[in-house]
Amino acid sequence: MLENVNATRMEQLRLKRRVELASRGHRLLSQKRDEISRQLVKVASAIKPLRVRVEKELLETTRRFMMARATMEPEDMRAAIDVPTKKFSLAIKFASIMSVRVPELTKEISGEIMCYGFSSTSGELDVALRALERAFDSLIELGEKEKQAQLLATELMSTRRRVNVLEHVVIPELGETIKYIVSKLGEAERDNTSRLMKIADIIRA
Repeated sequence: MLENVNATRMEQLRLKRRVELASRGHRLLSQKRDEISRQLVKVASAIKPLRVRVEKELLETTRRFMMARATMEPEDMRAAIDVPTKKFSLAIKFASIMSVRVPELTKEISGEIMCYGFSSTSGELDVALRALERAFDSLIELGEKEKQAQLLATELMSTRRRVNVLEHVVIPELGETIKYIVSKLGEAERDNTSRLMKIADIIRA
């Protein structure tokens, strides 16, 4: 491959500029990689306690619904939760973390979660529904953080690959090519010097 290189000073200067550009890109990508790693650790550290909280709240919600069902007639339970009047939707906007677009979720809610009369229902059902609300808030937050972590991890792997290619392939290959050109130029210069000396000898003779 090196034999096909145009061993000229112009090509040498062009390759040196490429090395400078690749080195600058390597430095910037390394900084980006390090910052993404820091942000990923930050997001990941928030996920574990959040997941514990979600599991605890879901367990509490399940326990409360079981207690409500134990203290109510089945038909009253069905009637109480059969026609919900509370509606929600998720609004998604995007933030940027080191040029990575990550989602931020916010809920939009209308109506009331307790949409039944209190004469035929248990107070445990009220508590269960409020627990469900809290668990749902935590679930949204957990989903947001896990998606952010996934996107950051994907970008981190991509950035690491680019850094490694520049560090271990592109820059070393350019360096070897420049060395080859320098060597060829040196050979050509020595040949020219040798020819000039022979010409000088002939002239003197």
